[in-house]
Amino acid sequence: MNSASSRSRTLKAVGALSLAAATALLMTGCGQSSDSASSAATSEAAKVVPQKQTTSPSATAQLTEDQQERKTVLDATKVTFDDAATTATGEVAGSKLVELDLEGVDDEDNQSPSPTATGSSTGSPSPTGSPSPTGTGSPSASPGADGPVWAAEVAEKDGTIHTVRINAVDGKVIEARVDADQDADDKKQTADWLAQATQTPQQAAKVATEKKKGTVTSVSLDDNDGKGVIWQVDVVGSDWKKTTFDVDAKNDTIVREETDED
Repeated sequence: MNSASSRSRTLKAVGALSLAAATALLMTGCGQSSDSASSAATSEAAKVVPQKQTTSPSATAQLTEDQQERKTVLDATKVTFDDAATTATGEVAGSKLVELDLEGVDDEDNQSPSPTATGSSTGSPSPTGSPSPTGTGSPSASPGADGPVWAAEVAEKDGTIHTVRINAVDGKVIEARVDADQDADDKKQTADWLAQATQTPQQAAKVATEKKKGTVTSVSLDDNDGKGVIWQVDVVGSDWKKTTFDVDAKNDTIVREETDED
């Protein structure tokens, strides 16, 4: 009787241990299955949610061709409009500035009428009525081998025009010569225009840059459709867009302005 009871108790204990082991295995299996399903779901969600864009387009890539050309020339220019004007008039005793233009900035655009419809200083007829001797209508809008150049026209009291070209990096005069392509009528017209221009080109440039912050790249004396004379001033802003101002050469009033969006 004692032996039989002992075997019965042993069998019960073995059965209980077996049941416990089976239960543990089952619970472990369920846990692994749950973890696998969770990992799979996370992986699928990652495929659906787009990755955050961390890169932004380059500011340079957004510039138009004209804006990039202006930036290229102006980044290389060290001599300001004011300094170039002083150097140009200093080359010819008693002369006054008629035109000053930074070569390579909007040269191609200025072959056609400007947005202000009054003509542009670069590559256009000079105040004498003859083709500008500066030859600023360069086919390239980039600085040359020696860097950017200021091209100026200064006139003596009798209207005789001299061309002065200045290195826009070191301020040295590259060329100074008399414009041979002018007659008595041309000289008289230039002298008359200068006599009417009681305000200096520097004053006109100041008026323009007070209206739009930026760098002066061109100033030229021009006729205002028979209503006196104007200083036409080009200003390039920090956005590399060019704004042209027509400033009355007698009272510094802005009579017209136009921004080139290109």
